[in-house]
Amino acid sequence: MSRVLFASAVAFSLLMLLVLVIRIFTQGIGWLEWDLFTSFASRNPEDAGIKAAFIGTIWMMGLTAPISFVLGVGTAIYLEQYAKPNRFTALIQTNISNLAGVPSVVFGLLGLTIFVREMAMGRSLLAGALTMSLLILPIIVVSSQEAIRAVPADMKQASYAMGATTWQTIYRVVLPASIPGILTGNILALSRAIGETAPLIMIGALTYIAFLPESIMSQFTVMPIQIFNWTNRPQEEFHMVAAAGIVVLLFMLLLMNSIAVFIRNKFQRRF
Repeated sequence: MSRVLFASAVAFSLLMLLVLVIRIFTQGIGWLEWDLFTSFASRNPEDAGIKAAFIGTIWMMGLTAPISFVLGVGTAIYLEQYAKPNRFTALIQTNISNLAGVPSVVFGLLGLTIFVREMAMGRSLLAGALTMSLLILPIIVVSSQEAIRAVPADMKQASYAMGATTWQTIYRVVLPASIPGILTGNILALSRAIGETAPLIMIGALTYIAFLPESIMSQFTVMPIQIFNWTNRPQEEFHMVAAAGIVVLLFMLLLMNSIAVFIRNKFQRRF
């Protein structure tokens, strides 16, 4: 009985997802023109575009990905290979696991307090990227730890037996063997980050700008915020433009995931 209920719930969820995707495509496909990518936001839906939001999203992901990868994987390596098991490391591990379930708006408040105000970064791309990195770090750390733990102990012991140091073993044995799992965790984390709105709104990301970012300290907007702004407009045409923006965002997500999966599979075949 439970299996039947589970299968019915899964089928219903897939059906609702299919209906939602079809509705978005039918509403937005007519607005997917080149002008959508070359125009800034406007009060007139016929002239509205996603140029600033599209470029801002690319900037945001380009900054968030390396920051979160280095910090997340570095933390996982330290906890798994260097840190001794004690109460302190157990406390850190528990907090990291709990942070994965914290609402994203809390990370927005944290970013507003630390990066925007205390560190005087203002409403900049760098402040947004650091805030988004805080949001996805727990996911990256936990998934990277699981990938590192999955490396057979015999491989590590063989490296140590050959006279390798701890870092040499990590660099030459552990990371190559665990990189597919690590990249999978990063894919999931960045997939969450690219669609987040609340943290960026909390730090003061703009809903309307008519310029492109010139540096990491520039003000910005991103696709989710622009889409959120359009869906709140009373004109039905803005809802159509928002649907077109959602289609573009989905394609960006699929492209990003495809590239990451390709890299992961390449490493998996190699090692």
